[in-house]
Amino acid sequence: MGDVGMPRLSDSMEEGTILRWMKASGDEVKRGEEIAEIETDKATMAYEADADGVLEIVAAEGATLPVGDLIARIGGSGGSGAGDAGSGDGAVAASPDEPRPPTSSPGEADDGSSPAVADSAAPAPVVEAPVDKPGGASVEAVSTSSGNGAAPTPAGERVKASPVARRLAQEKGVDLHAVSGTGPGGRVVKADVEGATPGQAPAPAAVSEAVSAPAAAPSAPAPASSGGAKGDVTLQELSRTQTLVARRMAESKALVPEFTLTTRIDMDRCVELRGQLKELGLEATPSYNDMVVRACALALREYPRANGSYNRDGKFELYSRINVGIAVAAPDTLVVPTIFDADTKSLDTIAKDSRNVAERVRSGEITPPELSGGTFTVSNLGMFGVTEFTAVINTPQAAILAVGQMAPTAVVRDGEIVSRNIMAVTLTSDHRILYGADAAQFLGRIKALLESPASLML
Repeated sequence: MGDVGMPRLSDSMEEGTILRWMKASGDEVKRGEEIAEIETDKATMAYEADADGVLEIVAAEGATLPVGDLIARIGGSGGSGAGDAGSGDGAVAASPDEPRPPTSSPGEADDGSSPAVADSAAPAPVVEAPVDKPGGASVEAVSTSSGNGAAPTPAGERVKASPVARRLAQEKGVDLHAVSGTGPGGRVVKADVEGATPGQAPAPAAVSEAVSAPAAAPSAPAPASSGGAKGDVTLQELSRTQTLVARRMAESKALVPEFTLTTRIDMDRCVELRGQLKELGLEATPSYNDMVVRACALALREYPRANGSYNRDGKFELYSRINVGIAVAAPDTLVVPTIFDADTKSLDTIAKDSRNVAERVRSGEITPPELSGGTFTVSNLGMFGVTEFTAVINTPQAAILAVGQMAPTAVVRDGEIVSRNIMAVTLTSDHRILYGADAAQFLGRIKALLESPASLML
């Protein structure tokens, strides 16, 4: 019987979360058949079996495991009978003789949606968010594993429930303490709450014992909300993508000695060029951001250190390919798909590629390969009315360009005040590889290309 480890589905992947098993333990699977949905640091992908045989599931849905850790086995007929791992909220039991891999607090994938999963790379107790109790008090406790179909949780103990189940319980007025959990580890899931009766609550005496206040509490003005001066507090678990963004941005600010340079670009000729391209009826008329991407790609060809990184061994890494990432806002997160070989692509091809990847990001169809391999990043907030801002470097890249709104501005030309379409751009650079003069020349080249955009068409 062959072991199936957590696969590495992207170059930056360190761990993955099993969202849903598409096959159950004991099912016959064929090589190339999809058996699980796995959430990585960048996207959700279906994992295919690499051999024929009977599937034995080891890791439960919701488990977060490092790359290489055992998640299943595929072997001959007559599997070991691990617990049912069908789609939905069913639990998965580990093999009796095999220790269960450590898991983070599992989320729930109701109707195929991605769960919210806390980042966890080592065995640790699962700390859950507080549940509001009658009277506005809250209780925190460290949850422990329990079997599926567990009895209702005693009122004084912490309820294990998915974020979807908590939200639905609040909407329906269902007390989670009175609900039997059928999810992994006895976790209360959406289906459990849907079958519960609104208004169910534990005995008042049990609640009072769990959240009783000190007998001699000093008198004070009552807060505006029962949850305290800040009102009721809701803890929201992060998705794997949000966790990755948070960690990498913190690392970037803590480790990278960055500096910023800002310039203002006269975009009048770009406006004229775009008007001419629109008249041609192209399949995808280039946007101003597409022009910026093309200008950056051409400038990166001339300034190779801007297309590199400073590695941990104290060396410069210079890349032969110029792959420009474009920051795209997705629901509750930020994703950076890549325009590969942007220096060799025409402006209209870049326009088609950028629209395609942006649509795939927003539809959730983007794949890890499309989010990997970036050597430089462009972040544009001009469409939100932001005139100027500073972006955080997408490590280990050497720099990132922040693009603001283009707007008519009064400027002096030939001694006269005239109106021009001006756009502010700010380059944030890693001073370990890109020095002040180098960065200034690189930014100046981007400015020159956009102010004479005919070169963008070559």
